[in-house]
Amino acid sequence: MPELVSSTPGLYPLPDWAKERLSSLKGHQKHDLIDGDEDEAIEAVYEEVREELIGDQAGIDLVVEGQARWDDMLAHPLTVHENVDTGGIVRYYDNNNFYRDPVVEGPLVESGDVAAELAAAAEHTDSLSAVLPGPYSLADLATDEHYGEGEFLEAVAEFLAGEIDRFPDHETLTLLEPSLVVDPPGDGEDERASEAIDLVAGATDADVVVHTYWGALTEKVHAHLLDADVDAIGYDFVSEVDDNLYNVQEYGTKDSIALGLVDGQNTLVESPETVRDRVEWITDRLPAQEFDRITLSSNTELFYLPENRYEEKLATLAAAATERTTEVNA
Repeated sequence: MPELVSSTPGLYPLPDWAKERLSSLKGHQKHDLIDGDEDEAIEAVYEEVREELIGDQAGIDLVVEGQARWDDMLAHPLTVHENVDTGGIVRYYDNNNFYRDPVVEGPLVESGDVAAELAAAAEHTDSLSAVLPGPYSLADLATDEHYGEGEFLEAVAEFLAGEIDRFPDHETLTLLEPSLVVDPPGDGEDERASEAIDLVAGATDADVVVHTYWGALTEKVHAHLLDADVDAIGYDFVSEVDDNLYNVQEYGTKDSIALGLVDGQNTLVESPETVRDRVEWITDRLPAQEFDRITLSSNTELFYLPENRYEEKLATLAAAATERTTEVNA
């Protein structure tokens, strides 16, 4: 029987009280967004939020920092970088959220921004799961005016690896790679994307999960991703069931798997029983695949949800992992 654990891809919604306080402290226009140079009053709010978001994860096995400061969602590690200028507002994938276009104008050396967040989070939990955008998605969300074609992806990967070198101890590292699905790499670039993920994964001794969502990987991209030296791939079984199941049935996957089973963008709250049924339905259709670990997760980030619904979905994941483990061991 595989180990069952609960976790999420991070990026949680700001509590309502924090939205009000931050609005008065830093405003909410483009020029007021996080740039990595916040004053003590703003930092104090985010520290309070961080502690609250970690507290919300009671019962979750792999706890994330929450990424409350990430005004620009997955683009955040670049938008706070000193050699990156924030351009115009652009749509965040195919939804009603927007971020500042990070225009890379100089060398991407590690900044320590995410490491500082994780160090603060580590004071509140012993089961820290680090979250970063994957190199392909981060490069896809940015504009390169420094490196040139063919060099930018590797530069982003090296930047992320440098960030990881500063991380505190963490149990897992989750690399979020929605662009592998939404804007898949073409021939040649698919192999380079896998190599870039390899480079980032090699910077940590923790287990590495590459979490994909908003559909299914193309067969070729999936095959190249399997070549990456990571411990698990995450599949979105909310937005696309058949194609994700086909990929694993046809090509296999890693010895561990992450399953996106709770909808990160829909306020309808799944029951723990529903999540457990989905796990059983998937594993019954993969009789040849034996997993060391199955991570139960939301398919996407949870910041889309109202505060109460996000909390309820966390509780669902925690209960689903705990109760199913108890049933099997009984």
